[in-house]
Order: sequence, then C-alpha cells, then structure tokens
Amino acid sequence: MTLAQRLLPLALLSFASYDSHAAGNGSIEPYSASMAPVTATATLASQYLWRGIRQSDGRPAAQFSLDYRRPGGWSAGTWASSIGERAVDDGWLEWDVYGGYGGTTAGGIGYSGMAYYYMYPGARVGGDGRRYDYGEVAAGLSYRSLYARYYRTFTRDFFGIADARGSGYLDVGVKHEIGGAMTLNLHAGDGRVAGAGNGGMDWHDLKAGLSRRFEGGWALSGTYSRAFGAGAGGAFDRYASAMPRTDLRPLSGSKSRSGALVMTLSRRF
Repeated sequence: MTLAQRLLPLALLSFASYDSHAAGNGSIEPYSASMAPVTATATLASQYLWRGIRQSDGRPAAQFSLDYRRPGGWSAGTWASSIGERAVDDGWLEWDVYGGYGGTTAGGIGYSGMAYYYMYPGARVGGDGRRYDYGEVAAGLSYRSLYARYYRTFTRDFFGIADARGSGYLDVGVKHEIGGAMTLNLHAGDGRVAGAGNGGMDWHDLKAGLSRRFEGGWALSGTYSRAFGAGAGGAFDRYASAMPRTDLRPLSGSKSRSGALVMTLSRRF
C-alpha cells in the first residue's frame, strides 16, 4: 500500500470536518507589509505535543519564538519549549532553528521550502551517548484554507532512533477564518520512521481546534489531539515518544492513544 493510500482516510476526515505541528514549531507566516520584519512570541501551553505525541510529560510548557522575514520571501527563526525527562531521557529543553523561502503564485497557490534542525541539550539515549538532535527539510503547498507539508529527515538519526535517515511526516489540514477573529484548525498527519526494524514506530495523528486573536498581540487556542500507532509493533500506542525509555517501561500517564486537550495563551511582540 502506498503512502497516499495509507493517508487518504485521514486526509478525508481532516478536510471534511488543525493546523501543523509542528514541528511544531517554526512555521513562519508569509511576509506582509503590515508585519514587522522581526517578531517574538511568548506562549504558555497546558502541555506540549509534537505531532500528537506528548513531550512535556503532560505538564505545562513555556515556549518562545523569534522570527525574521524579508519582503522577498526569505525567512529564518528559532523556537524553544520546555520538555519532560520522561519523554526525552534527561531532557529539559527543545531548541529549534529554521529558515527557508516561500511565496504565492499569481493563481493564489502558496509554496514554501524550509530546513529545520532540532536540538535537545544534555539529552542522551541510554548508555550509548546517542543524541536526540536531528534535522529535516520540508516542502509545502497551500490554497485558500487548505495546506499540505511533507517533512523528510536528512540526518543519520531521527529523534534518538539510529540509522533513520529518510523518515517522513506528511501533514495536511485546514486553517479557516470563521469570523470574529476566530480560526478553525483541522489537521491529519502520517509519520513513517525509516530504517531496518523501525516500522513499528510509524504513527498517525489527528487534531481539531479553535484559536482566537485579541488586541495587543494576544491569542488563545484550544486543540484536541490524538495519535495512533500505525506500525506492526504499535510503539506509539505504548510510549509517549518515538524512543521508549531505556528501561523499556511504559511512560505512565503519557500514552499517546488517550488523546489530549491543549490550551495555549500567547502574545506576539
């Protein structure tokens, strides 16, 4: 079965009924004349989820981003979030850097190409000293309220998983303004972990949420997210992250399949 065939039911659900994750993270809005070239955003989240998977042990997370946009379409930035040591061994911080180019055709089709590098200071996988750090490239298309992005790992390892270069994540969704400064966000994701013996860590995730903008750069959002293990081993049904604990014990209270409601309050400066 092809990737497109595996994702089709999720895509139909998303378009019939969230936004990216991103990565969380590092998804810069297109340049507009009304925007300052440099913006900073501070966020307090009830918890941090990465592509449907809990990263802050179900606890609140503090997040911050700094972004730079050029009129010609180039952009760069950095994003950071507190994380939990149960999701990432000895982890306390995720720090991302990213940059790329985006624009819009005469027909209103948006396009983008981005590169991301994710860092987890001090975190190591078990006793072998392998780091969680990894890098991705991403290509995106959008039309009106619809978008699609595909991320592909270019580093040898992927989030602590050895020899997983070529891992991919397909993100499709709807980001629709519904009036009153409200936005409806719908998302479906499909993650595939490359490398021999890593298929059991494949997963899907779904999100649905609403966000509301306020004067002074404030925004409030609520999102329900759930991840589903797609591999034969179902690792994402048992663990809160792609890499289980070194002692192989389940992460109590952090199972991805239980779903999660995330509330965020942010302010842009």
